[in-house]
Amino acid sequence: MKKKQDILLKGIGASPGIVIGNIFHYKDEYTNIKEISISEKDIEKEIERLKTALKKSELEITKILQFAKEKLPEHQLRIFDAQILMLQDEYFINGIFMRIKSELKNAEFILTDEIRKYQEILIKTVKDDYLRERAFDVEDVKNRVIRNLNIQNLPSKIESSVIIVAKRLSPADTVIFSNNNILGYATDFGGYTSHTAILSRSLNIPCVVGLKEITEMISDDSIMILDGYGGNVIINPSEESINEYKAKLEKHRKFEISLMETSKLPPITIDKREFSVVANVEVPDELDFALSQGTDGIGLYRTEQMVIYKGSFPSEEEQYLAYRQVADKMNPRPVTFRTFDVGGDKVLPSNYQENNPFLGWRGIRISLEKPEIFLNQLRALLRASVNGNVKIMFPMISTLSEIKKAKEYVELAKKQLDEKKIPFDKDIKVGVMIEVPSAAVLANLIAKEVDFISIGTNDLIQYLLAVDRGNVLVSHLFQEFDPSVIRTVKFIIDEAHKAGQKISMCGEMAANPITTMLLIALGLDEFSVVPSRIPEIKKIIQSVTVDECKKVLENVLSMDEATTIKNYLEKSTKEKFPDFILDD
Repeated sequence: MKKKQDILLKGIGASPGIVIGNIFHYKDEYTNIKEISISEKDIEKEIERLKTALKKSELEITKILQFAKEKLPEHQLRIFDAQILMLQDEYFINGIFMRIKSELKNAEFILTDEIRKYQEILIKTVKDDYLRERAFDVEDVKNRVIRNLNIQNLPSKIESSVIIVAKRLSPADTVIFSNNNILGYATDFGGYTSHTAILSRSLNIPCVVGLKEITEMISDDSIMILDGYGGNVIINPSEESINEYKAKLEKHRKFEISLMETSKLPPITIDKREFSVVANVEVPDELDFALSQGTDGIGLYRTEQMVIYKGSFPSEEEQYLAYRQVADKMNPRPVTFRTFDVGGDKVLPSNYQENNPFLGWRGIRISLEKPEIFLNQLRALLRASVNGNVKIMFPMISTLSEIKKAKEYVELAKKQLDEKKIPFDKDIKVGVMIEVPSAAVLANLIAKEVDFISIGTNDLIQYLLAVDRGNVLVSHLFQEFDPSVIRTVKFIIDEAHKAGQKISMCGEMAANPITTMLLIALGLDEFSVVPSRIPEIKKIIQSVTVDECKKVLENVLSMDEATTIKNYLEKSTKEKFPDFILDD
């Protein structure tokens, strides 16, 4: 029977690159664990079996950790440290032993049930995408222990170059497979913040996640095209599709070479309007890459990653050392540090659950109600500002009173450092993110209270359209080109300029090349984007005039449908920049 050709699946482009090759269907899931009763005389034997499996699993992960040290930045090694700590957690392990004794059930069943309960708590109570993904990290620990309970081995050596296809890949799987000649990864589950995505980017392996049903649609002899730029996968591609993507890949290689030349030049339009193009980063390891892409500075440094990796709020000294490292590395380029933007799940009492964390205790609200934590961070940032290139930015601002209170804490932190004769930048700039509709409406008044403003479009669009972008039932309604979004952005920029403030944008909208001409016309002063997008945004700025961008804006403002606007912007960008490979 002839195979169906050109089966197109759309996922999330998690790591860039285009590859074509055979697939390897990797199955490492234990979903049908049987519940088996044991007798009292077999209790010790069952516990001993589990102890042996736990010890073997710990040794395996330790070995993987040693291998990963050769390939990954230090902060990403903590994934494996956390797994080792879980296997050493006496409270967790003893709880399983107690249940085996009291319930007289097999170790596989009790272990699976304990981990299931842990995952359910995280998934139900945590709304942050990154933290929700951590609920699935423990799956690797479970599968590894169960595999060792049953003395099963998995393939770590693959002879030919293949694309790994799986329901999901654990951190260990992702690293171990990279030791082979792997072309790419494609998974049913996962998001942009999953460890598969994060590690794939670090390992420079093309990856598409969130494909939902790819493992159900492949056979062992399937061939696949994987496009990590647009998030597309084509199963059993026709010769025409293969030739199309080979040409696309070659075109992109040549384009990237030409882009690197223009990225060294300043982002100034043909008619001499000057802009700034800066990077969004999370950890110091990303700074070298951002610099190689021609960044003018750091427009958003997400300090909450320290909380996420550590599992608790770091001390003032720990923060100071981290922030100073970043500030020194980027000097004299500016660095905007966003204060902790964590959800309430990190600090809420254990017996309290928020029904809607997106509208709950997060961002600046936590900082203002936890002054000791806030002051620790502010003092650390001030101490790191001695080069004069540090800015402080407050997240999730919804009222003027929050800004005024936050500024009072900045002044208190300055006073505390002055009393100890600790140096800092006396003229440090303080700004806010506008990502809540109430703050957008107050843009003019807010601009008078701060030194700069940055628009966070990811959350602003979500709140403006009342759409949870992580909810698959309504995520299609998350439209960055909705007329209400564009008009709101225009209003914020206009109001900020009236108050004499320059304005930045650090959401995904700023990083999308098809919106660059639109944002130029709207008057945006600074584009803050993922480092890989910097050359493209610079190229567009250098190749246009403000007047031709204003014509684009005029046409967009006459349209009343998101799809119409998006199609028009794509068409305009492709006509102006035919070599660009745009996200589908």
